[in-house]
Amino acid sequence: MILMKDIVREGHPALRKQAKEVVFPLSDADQELAADLIEYVVNSQETETCDRYGLRPGIGLAAPQVNKLKRMFAIHIEEEDNKPLSFVAINPKIVSHSVEKTYLVPGEGCLSVDRDVEGYVPRYARITFKAYDIDGKEYKKRLKGFAAIAFQHELDHLNGVMFYDHIDKRAPLKEIPGAIPFERT
Repeated sequence: MILMKDIVREGHPALRKQAKEVVFPLSDADQELAADLIEYVVNSQETETCDRYGLRPGIGLAAPQVNKLKRMFAIHIEEEDNKPLSFVAINPKIVSHSVEKTYLVPGEGCLSVDRDVEGYVPRYARITFKAYDIDGKEYKKRLKGFAAIAFQHELDHLNGVMFYDHIDKRAPLKEIPGAIPFERT
């Protein structure tokens, strides 16, 4: 089970490196990593489990955040229609995206960042991605709103990019031209 002590923090070199493609069939270690990533985000949203193990709530966790340079992450959230969305994405790629941009109000956070970072992060409002599941089956999915934002945040981790790299340093809370603010309800 992944605990907060296992999640590397801002400044750790793994967060700035390009993760490597995962080879199929998955090794036992890669299967365990995939299971651990999804287990963390599910457990971190259960108050009792968070309290028992000192977890910080999170909706996504990428392999580089646990010092594994593999192109793999897990997301566990509710979509806008309150349907649960829970998956592991291995070797994910965005294959198309909207022209329209969005950004999360009041801003993004990250399990690897132990401070509040003020600012808007421009993201595509809608994306379509392809990825592989733990059995090596390719799947394709369309995401919008919060789910699309979360996916792009985790994909950035696989490319050595932190969310705050996208924030306008001179005017962090300046509205992003043409972007629709997204607020979770």
